[in-house]
Amino acid sequence: MFKKILIANRGEIACRVMRTAKKMGILTVAVYSEADKDAMHVAMADEAVCIGPAPSKESYLVAEKIIAACKQTGAEAVHPGYGFLSENAAFSRTLEEQGIVFVGPKHYSVAAMGDKIASKKLALEAKVNVIPGYNDAIDTPEQAVDIAKGIGYPVMIKASAGGGGKGLRVAFNDKEAHEGFASCKTEAKNAFGDDRIFIEKYVEEPRHIEIQLIGDGHGNMVYLHERECSIQRRHQKVIEEAPSPFLDAATRRAMGEQAVALAKAVNYQSAGTVEFVVGGKDKGFYFLEMNTRLQVEHPVTEFITGLDLVELMIRVAAGEKLPFTQEQIKLDGWAMECRINAEDPFRGFLPSTGRLVKYMPPIGKDSSVRVDTGVYEGGEISMFYDSMIAKLIVHGSTRDQAIAKMRDALNAFVIRGVSSNISFQAALMQHPRFVSGDFNTGLIAEEYAKGFNASDVPHDDPAMLIAVAAAMHRQYLERNTRISGQMPGHEFAPGADFVVRLEDGADHEVTVTTANGGWNVTFAGDPYEIRSDWQFGQPLYQGTINGEPFCMQVERRNLKYRLFHWGKQADIMVMTARAAHLQALMPHKAPPDTSKFLLSPMPGLLTAVAVAPGQEVKAGEVLAKIEAMKMENVLKAERDCIVDKLLASPGESLAVDQAIIAFK
Repeated sequence: MFKKILIANRGEIACRVMRTAKKMGILTVAVYSEADKDAMHVAMADEAVCIGPAPSKESYLVAEKIIAACKQTGAEAVHPGYGFLSENAAFSRTLEEQGIVFVGPKHYSVAAMGDKIASKKLALEAKVNVIPGYNDAIDTPEQAVDIAKGIGYPVMIKASAGGGGKGLRVAFNDKEAHEGFASCKTEAKNAFGDDRIFIEKYVEEPRHIEIQLIGDGHGNMVYLHERECSIQRRHQKVIEEAPSPFLDAATRRAMGEQAVALAKAVNYQSAGTVEFVVGGKDKGFYFLEMNTRLQVEHPVTEFITGLDLVELMIRVAAGEKLPFTQEQIKLDGWAMECRINAEDPFRGFLPSTGRLVKYMPPIGKDSSVRVDTGVYEGGEISMFYDSMIAKLIVHGSTRDQAIAKMRDALNAFVIRGVSSNISFQAALMQHPRFVSGDFNTGLIAEEYAKGFNASDVPHDDPAMLIAVAAAMHRQYLERNTRISGQMPGHEFAPGADFVVRLEDGADHEVTVTTANGGWNVTFAGDPYEIRSDWQFGQPLYQGTINGEPFCMQVERRNLKYRLFHWGKQADIMVMTARAAHLQALMPHKAPPDTSKFLLSPMPGLLTAVAVAPGQEVKAGEVLAKIEAMKMENVLKAERDCIVDKLLASPGESLAVDQAIIAFK
C-alpha cells in the first residue's frame, strides 16, 4: 500500500479523498493555487505545495507542476478527484513514465473513453446502444448548422472533452446551432484545453441515468447499480439519487451488463461511470458518455452499497483485487444528494462570490446525514473555481423517507454572506413531479420557465410564518428591555399589538402576549402557542408550535425578518402599532434609474465587449461576455438601443451591478 498520496485537486473532493487516505493510514499532500492558500484542503493535508496563480490554467491544470510537487514531497501516487486533470490521458501517461501511480484508470482507457467522440465509436463496436449523431470533430459554426439540419432538430452540441455541463448546448434551430457551437468551443477551450465539438440527436423527455463501475487489474469488473441524475439545470446536475425510481430490475441488469462490456473492451481498471439517456415508457436506453473518474455524486452509491469508492480506487491502484463479486453487492435503501452551490436562485441562478459569514451545515442525529465540503465559516468563495459549496447527502430505508430527511436537512443548513440554492433545492423536494418520481431532465426548465422566486413555493400554512415572525419580534423587544444602563422610568415595555407587513405591502394585525415561558400569538382568529429558546443573532429558530416541533432559518435586518421554511422564503416586516403609524407618514424614495446601463449581473471576468460607441443594437444581439466560475455568460440587449460609451474593458474583473455599457 502507498505511504503517501498527492491529491491533484481542491475543495470538497480533495478533502473527501484525504479523509479516506487518513483512515487507511496514508499520508496526504495537497496542492493549491495562490487563491487557495487558506483553503480547508490545505489545512487537512500532511504537506502542501503552492503550484501557481489563481486561474486554474496556471495552476491546477498544469501537469508539470503537479509532477514536480510529487517529486518534491515523495508522493508515490496521485488521486485526481474530478475535473481538472482527472480525465487527461497525457497526464496519466506522464505519471506512469515518471514512476508515479495514477489513482484511476490506465492512460489508454482514459484516452479511449474520456474522449466522447472516440468512446461513441468504441461503444458501437462493443454493441452498446448509442444515440444517432455526427461523431467527428466539427470545425466551423456553418458546418455545425449543416450537420444539425441533417440530423434533425433538436440536437445536442457537445465538447469532446466536456463534463459537468460545460461545453454543452441544446439547439432547436439554425441560429441556436450557430451560437451554441461558438459558445461550446470557447467554454471547452477554457475549461478543458480541448475545443473539439461534435453533435448528436437530442432525445426529448429523456432521463439521465448512470451506472457506477469498479474494476481491478486482475480482470474483475462489476457495476454498483445506478444513479438517477435527471434533475438538472442547464445540463448540470442538481439532485442525484440511487437507485432510480424509474428502472426495474431487468433494465438495471441490462444497463449494468452493457456498461461492463464497454469497460472491459478498454481493459478498464478503477472507478468509472457509464452515462445513459433513457427515454420513453419502453425504458429504451442509449450510451451517452463514460466518465473515467470519480463522480461528484458517488456518495449516494456509497450509501446504498456500504462501499467506500475512494478506498477501492486506492486499493485497485495499488494492485489489489476487488474483495467482492457482482452477486455480493447489496442495494440497501435509498440515498439522495443535493448540490449546494454559491448561486442566487432568485436572480436567475447567477454566481455568488464572497466571504462565508455564516456556515452551519445540518448535524444529523445519526450517520444517515452526510455533508461533504471544502469550505468553512469565514472562508472565501472565489470567482475562479466551481460554484459548489457542499454536497448534502441523506440515506433512508425508502424514497419517501430519504425525501423527508433531505427536507429537514435543507431546512437546517445555514449559509450567510453569499447566496445559495438551498431554497430552490427545498422547493424541488416538495414538487409533486419530483415526489412522484415521474420526471425527466426537462423538469426544471418546464416548471420554472420564468425563473424561480419565493412565490413559486406555496407554504402549507403561511399564517404560521406570520405568527412566528411576530413572536420573534416580541422576543427581540423583550431582550432590549433587559439591556443594562437604561434610565429608571424610561424602560421600553412592548405592548401586545403588532402590525405585520408582507412582501405584497399588505398589513395584518397580530396580537402577541407572553405566557408559560413562551408566546401566544393570535392572527386571523387562530391561536399559536410558540415556545423557543431563540437568542437574537442566532440563524436558526427552533422550538414548538402548538406542541409540534419546528425548525426554520431566520435573518433579521431592522424590522424585517427573512424566514426560510420548507423551501418558502418569506420577507415579513413586524412593527408595534405605533411604529407602523409613524412609518406610514414617511415619504417614499424612488430607486435610481439604471435602465440606460448594462450592469454586470454577477462578479466575474469581462472576456468580450461586442459593441462600439455609436453602434445601433437590436434586441437579442450580444453585448458582452462574462466568465465566472468556469462558465461563459452571454449578455444580450433586452431592447433596441444605441451605444453611448463603454465603461469597462475586456480583461477587467467586474463586481455585481458594475456598469459595462451606457446607452443613449
